[in-house]
Amino acid sequence: MPALQLADVRKVYQSGDSEVVALDHATVTVDDDEILALVGPSGSGKTTLLSIAGGLLTPTAGSVLVDDTEISAFGQRDLTKFRGANVGFVFQSVNLVPFLTAMENLVVVADMNGQPRGPARKRAATLLDELGLGHRTSNLPDELSGGERQRVAIGRALMNEPGLVLFDEPTSALDTQLGEQVMELIRSEVKGRGTAAVIVTHDTRMTQYADRTVQIVDGHLAA
Repeated sequence: MPALQLADVRKVYQSGDSEVVALDHATVTVDDDEILALVGPSGSGKTTLLSIAGGLLTPTAGSVLVDDTEISAFGQRDLTKFRGANVGFVFQSVNLVPFLTAMENLVVVADMNGQPRGPARKRAATLLDELGLGHRTSNLPDELSGGERQRVAIGRALMNEPGLVLFDEPTSALDTQLGEQVMELIRSEVKGRGTAAVIVTHDTRMTQYADRTVQIVDGHLAA
């Protein structure tokens, strides 16, 4: 069963009297253990597609299935609940809570989903250890390097054991060497769990870590 299926998806915004088409009849399937790289220039629709795939945006038209659940017609409350249980996100700006430690940034995911704290802390400790951050669990984000913050964000995305993890330019703020280390880590963690992933990037050097690459230009997908 595919982890993600987008069928004929459109996203249109109103700009005064005219329409701006951000995504135009996009169709793509991501298998349940596949890493897909979505590559395109700024303004091509990459982040729009990622946001629709993860239920952060609703499409203007088309069908979106995540783990065989049709989410395109969900209201905001149902989308929030669904995301919390089924989708992990790693954003370009990392978006860690600045006043929470590395450990707490992971545990808060369980808190938001109403899960008990004891098991959540054990899972968070295991994830941080796997990510090479076992000695940094009590550090705040501003006490961590850029690469360490990115690893905390990866751990946070995996906390709810999602079937789909979405990465928005995960290496854009990192130098080439550190970016490659993070991509190797992403591939290892995702493949080790049999999880699907979509990685948005404009850096074609990072596509070697994906199973498949899809180009997007002006809202249109092309294999």
